Amino acid sequence: MNGAQHILEAFQRHQIDTVFGYPGGCIMPLYDALVDADGVEHVLCRHEQGCALAADGYARASGRLGVCIATSGPGATNLITGVANAHRDSIPMLVITGQVPSALIGTDAFQETDVLGMALGIVKHSYLVTETDELPAILEEAMSLAQEGRPGPVWIDIPKDVLLTDIAPTACPSAAPDTAQAAQTTLTTTAPPCPDLSDALALLHNARQPLLYSGGGVGLAGAEAAFRAFADTSGLPGVVTLKGIGNHGKHSPHQLGMLGMHGSRAANLAVDACDLLLVIGARLDDRATGKLADFAPNARIIHLDADQAEFHKLRRAEVALRGDLSTMLQALTQALSNRPLTIADWQARCRTWATTKGFPAADNEATVAPIHGPEFVRQLSRITPDDAIIACDVGQHQMWVAQHYQFDHPRHHLSSGGLGTMGFGLPAAIGAQFARPDQVVINVSGDGSFMMNAQELATIRRYRLPLKLIILDNQCLGMVRQQQELFYGNRESQIDLDDNPDFLAMARAFDIPSLHIERSDQIRRGIETILTYQGPMLLHVAIARDDNVWPIVKPGAGNREMLDEHQRNRKETPTTKTSKETAA
Repeated sequence: MNGAQHILEAFQRHQIDTVFGYPGGCIMPLYDALVDADGVEHVLCRHEQGCALAADGYARASGRLGVCIATSGPGATNLITGVANAHRDSIPMLVITGQVPSALIGTDAFQETDVLGMALGIVKHSYLVTETDELPAILEEAMSLAQEGRPGPVWIDIPKDVLLTDIAPTACPSAAPDTAQAAQTTLTTTAPPCPDLSDALALLHNARQPLLYSGGGVGLAGAEAAFRAFADTSGLPGVVTLKGIGNHGKHSPHQLGMLGMHGSRAANLAVDACDLLLVIGARLDDRATGKLADFAPNARIIHLDADQAEFHKLRRAEVALRGDLSTMLQALTQALSNRPLTIADWQARCRTWATTKGFPAADNEATVAPIHGPEFVRQLSRITPDDAIIACDVGQHQMWVAQHYQFDHPRHHLSSGGLGTMGFGLPAAIGAQFARPDQVVINVSGDGSFMMNAQELATIRRYRLPLKLIILDNQCLGMVRQQQELFYGNRESQIDLDDNPDFLAMARAFDIPSLHIERSDQIRRGIETILTYQGPMLLHVAIARDDNVWPIVKPGAGNREMLDEHQRNRKETPTTKTSKETAA
């Protein structure tokens, strides 16, 4: 068995049945081995970035390890953005690239790049395999490391000669279980026992306005059930980060929505007023906190996380507890069952905020034209099944989905959080559809983001994926236009996309039926049409160019300084109006 054959054997042994890749010279031995391999489906994406983002979407939707493969040089460099995206959102991924033969490394050989150097800051760990007999142990370590603790991508760069060389039987885990166990033990750390919760419980019982703040770590840890039991038992009002959307489920009476730059007024007001913040699986990201000095100014902090590095990084916690989130939440739930919190007045205040300070409907929703982005998303949420998976791109449509779509589970909401990668949504949806073939998977994109990876329409056609594609088209880079309007004197610069292609014709070129709507009274019919169609279909939605995402917090400001449309209009100055007239 040579190195390439061993990789495929290891995939089968670890029940990795789907990988995303693109062939090339130095990885060709692995593709040659694929011809004779059973049990591993290789998905040919049309760009290496698409491979990495599809593997990312596969992992997010399934909770399993995503795998992407590419060749050396440009193949490897094209993976970089997708791997960085997975790293920033803690997504378990195995990256395998070919490298020039060992003897040529360092000679500037054709398609040679320093993969280890380039990937240093965007992976949990990376390897350059220098000896074929090292490959089995490295592969076992890499798959374990990518998934344990705080997940993330692990990169293995393999010279072509290593892939072609036979491996000694004693080096293969399948032939020598002790070797495999040794490799597994090297990087596997035993989860710490449940820490002492007495200080956390004391703070909770002494607080009069405690707030639950949860993030993507809840879903990554598979702690959704324990989290919901704790939220229900404690009765704590809760806010979520972008990656924590779905933690509470869609029907929880305790949730106040997303906090931060485009969070709900209810969530941001609650954070500003709370006297205790219980942070679970979140990292106090700048888009969530706004100006850090003004964030939760009256609150003490309890922080629960699997990653020690997140404690005290941006805000010092009075109590920081590292461990398995499910275990800690179950213990807290039991303790609060025996001695409930007394926070009825605070709960009532938060409920009032939730009903009066959420995301109000826009004035034009009763009209037939034009389509208002948030109203489209609200109708999409009402019509789609509860287990539908929504893969967003990045921009205004991403924030409207985060604000207005009601998710029942965090794995139903696929969104590029830490990196904000335009072009994420389409390949991520492809990966999610392979992971969940029996569920409805919808890519919600903007016209700018869609063009970033539009070549993956060919992947949809090749594998006959029943994906539903929605483009909210305002013929501009909407989020950039909005910030230029609000914070740069309405001086528009390089945001016009009024020369977009005919998206319907583009879809038809890939044998994907399409439908165009442009009035609000067409929304329901459009959504129901694509959902009932047995196969892939694209819905092109023309929305108003000047639609903005409200509320918004100015970059660098505190979250209490939220602006909404009416405040923006009241604060317009003659200077601002003049610059608008000049720009027009």
